Amino acid sequence: MADLAASTAGMLEVDAESSFETLVLGLGNILWADEGFGVRAVEALHAAYQFPDHVRIMDGGTQGIFLIPWVRSCKRLLILDAIDYGLEPGTIRVIRNDDVPRFMGARKMSMHQAGFQEVLMTAKLSGDFPDEIALVGVQPELLDDYGGSLRPCVKEQIPEAVELAVGILRDWDIDAAPRQQPLKSGEGVGPHELEMGIYESGRPRIGDKH
Repeated sequence: MADLAASTAGMLEVDAESSFETLVLGLGNILWADEGFGVRAVEALHAAYQFPDHVRIMDGGTQGIFLIPWVRSCKRLLILDAIDYGLEPGTIRVIRNDDVPRFMGARKMSMHQAGFQEVLMTAKLSGDFPDEIALVGVQPELLDDYGGSLRPCVKEQIPEAVELAVGILRDWDIDAAPRQQPLKSGEGVGPHELEMGIYESGRPRIGDKH
């Protein structure tokens, strides 16, 4: 897993030089139950829709400061993540523009949120901050379950998060075309072996005996 993280970090640094205007970023750690919501939502978005070349759909995972070049390079930033709003588990909300950094850091659930709040502040201080920024976040139910997947009330919000994301992108005059053919192996936003169906098939659920 450490080798995978190092490899991904290097990829982020190199690929950030590519030309794009809009970044759709899934954040979170799929190893800790509902904390993986942002990654799973961006996977579903990528699987369901295709976008113009100037739009990047990316699994940002827990990369933290390695995401700075990406955020500084985009004009529009859409984030999908699990956010502790203090609401009922499974509640989904959309936050926009100046409120986004506040919600990313007000009730930190994990180090990746602290790290990404620093990414946003670094971009702002540098003067290379997106013109538009939006956050689609879901209230998690459970985080303290290493190796577990999304809780049902959170997982069932993935389609809603995808449609909210598409609506935001269309508000930004970005075309979202439904895919006519399913993605092939290796065409996802992250490693094939970590896609949700494969991951869940090999992980124990809460209550399972080891």
